[in-house]
Amino acid sequence: MGTIKLKNIRTYSYHGCLIEEGKIGSDYSVDLEIKTDLRKSCLSDNLHDTVDYVLLNKIVEEEMAIRSHLLEHVAHRIIKRIFDEIPTVSRILLGVSKLNPPIGGDVEAVTIELEEYRS
Repeated sequence: MGTIKLKNIRTYSYHGCLIEEGKIGSDYSVDLEIKTDLRKSCLSDNLHDTVDYVLLNKIVEEEMAIRSHLLEHVAHRIIKRIFDEIPTVSRILLGVSKLNPPIGGDVEAVTIELEEYRS
Protein backbone atom coordinates (compact mmCIF):
# COMPACT_ATOMS: atom_id res chain seq x y z
CA MET A 1 0.00 0.00 0.00
CA GLY A 2 0.99 3.60 -0.43
CA THR A 3 -0.18 7.01 0.73
CA ILE A 4 -1.05 10.15 -1.21
CA LYS A 5 -1.46 13.37 0.78
CA LEU A 6 -2.83 16.74 -0.24
CA LYS A 7 -1.99 19.26 2.47
CA ASN A 8 -3.61 22.61 3.10
CA ILE A 9 -6.06 22.78 0.20
CA ARG A 10 -7.33 26.33 0.65
CA THR A 11 -10.89 27.37 -0.21
CA TYR A 12 -13.21 30.25 0.48
CA SER A 13 -16.52 28.63 1.39
CA TYR A 14 -19.83 29.39 3.05
CA HIS A 15 -20.29 26.69 5.71
CA GLY A 16 -21.74 27.30 9.15
CA CYS A 17 -24.93 27.42 11.19
CA LEU A 18 -25.10 31.21 11.32
CA ILE A 19 -26.95 33.07 8.55
CA GLU A 20 -24.01 35.47 8.30
CA GLU A 21 -21.61 32.60 7.55
CA GLY A 22 -23.71 31.70 4.53
CA LYS A 23 -23.54 35.27 3.25
CA ILE A 24 -20.03 36.38 4.17
CA GLY A 25 -18.10 33.11 3.91
CA SER A 26 -14.77 32.21 5.46
CA ASP A 27 -11.37 30.72 4.74
CA TYR A 28 -10.99 26.94 5.02
CA SER A 29 -8.16 24.46 4.84
CA VAL A 30 -8.50 20.79 3.94
CA ASP A 31 -5.95 18.02 4.52
CA LEU A 32 -6.54 14.78 2.67
CA GLU A 33 -4.69 11.49 2.98
CA ILE A 34 -5.62 8.38 1.01
CA LYS A 35 -4.31 4.82 1.02
CA THR A 36 -4.04 2.95 -2.26
CA ASP A 37 -1.85 0.39 -3.99
CA LEU A 38 1.04 2.28 -5.63
CA ARG A 39 3.10 -0.74 -6.70
CA LYS A 40 1.98 -0.73 -10.33
CA SER A 41 2.55 3.02 -10.82
CA CYS A 42 6.00 2.74 -9.19
CA LEU A 43 7.01 0.46 -12.05
CA SER A 44 4.97 1.82 -14.96
CA ASP A 45 5.46 5.58 -14.45
CA ASN A 46 1.92 5.93 -15.87
CA LEU A 47 -0.75 8.24 -14.45
CA HIS A 48 -3.47 5.68 -15.26
CA ASP A 49 -1.90 3.30 -12.71
CA THR A 50 -2.25 5.62 -9.73
CA VAL A 51 -4.77 7.94 -8.07
CA ASP A 52 -4.65 11.31 -9.82
CA TYR A 53 -4.23 13.99 -7.17
CA VAL A 54 -5.69 16.55 -9.59
CA LEU A 55 -8.98 14.62 -9.36
CA LEU A 56 -8.72 14.47 -5.56
CA ASN A 57 -8.24 18.26 -5.42
CA LYS A 58 -11.18 18.79 -7.79
CA ILE A 59 -13.49 16.68 -5.63
CA VAL A 60 -12.50 18.62 -2.51
CA GLU A 61 -12.99 22.00 -4.19
CA GLU A 62 -16.37 21.07 -5.68
CA GLU A 63 -17.73 19.69 -2.41
CA MET A 64 -16.40 22.64 -0.41
CA ALA A 65 -18.36 24.92 -2.77
CA ILE A 66 -21.66 23.35 -1.62
CA ARG A 67 -22.89 24.98 1.58
CA SER A 68 -23.28 22.84 4.71
CA HIS A 69 -24.15 23.82 8.24
CA LEU A 70 -21.59 21.42 9.72
CA LEU A 71 -18.01 20.63 8.74
CA GLU A 72 -18.81 16.98 9.41
CA HIS A 73 -21.40 17.04 6.65
CA VAL A 74 -19.13 18.46 3.97
CA ALA A 75 -16.33 16.08 5.04
CA HIS A 76 -18.68 13.10 4.71
CA ARG A 77 -19.63 14.22 1.18
CA ILE A 78 -15.96 14.48 0.18
CA ILE A 79 -15.25 10.98 1.51
CA LYS A 80 -18.30 9.45 -0.15
CA ARG A 81 -17.42 10.99 -3.50
CA ILE A 82 -13.83 9.79 -3.39
CA PHE A 83 -14.94 6.24 -2.59
CA ASP A 84 -17.62 6.40 -5.33
CA GLU A 85 -15.31 7.78 -8.03
CA ILE A 86 -11.99 6.10 -7.22
CA PRO A 87 -12.40 2.38 -6.54
CA THR A 88 -8.72 1.82 -5.72
CA VAL A 89 -8.82 4.03 -2.60
CA SER A 90 -9.03 1.82 0.51
CA ARG A 91 -8.76 4.39 3.33
CA ILE A 92 -9.32 8.14 3.71
CA LEU A 93 -8.20 10.46 6.48
CA LEU A 94 -9.71 13.91 6.03
CA GLY A 95 -9.39 17.09 8.06
CA VAL A 96 -11.53 20.16 7.37
CA SER A 97 -10.58 23.37 9.16
CA LYS A 98 -12.45 26.64 9.45
CA LEU A 99 -9.83 29.36 9.86
CA ASN A 100 -10.49 32.18 12.32
CA PRO A 101 -13.91 30.79 13.33
CA PRO A 102 -16.50 33.20 14.73
CA ILE A 103 -16.65 31.64 18.20
CA GLY A 104 -15.92 34.66 20.37
CA GLY A 105 -12.27 33.95 21.06
CA ASP A 106 -8.81 34.14 19.56
CA VAL A 107 -8.83 30.75 17.84
CA GLU A 108 -6.69 30.07 14.77
CA ALA A 109 -8.87 27.23 13.46
CA VAL A 110 -11.43 24.63 14.36
CA THR A 111 -10.87 21.26 12.70
CA ILE A 112 -12.84 18.06 12.32
CA GLU A 113 -11.16 14.84 11.23
CA LEU A 114 -12.83 11.78 9.80
CA GLU A 115 -11.21 8.45 8.99
CA GLU A 116 -13.07 5.95 6.82
CA TYR A 117 -12.23 2.59 5.31
CA ARG A 118 -13.82 1.13 2.18
CA SER A 119 -16.39 -1.42 3.30
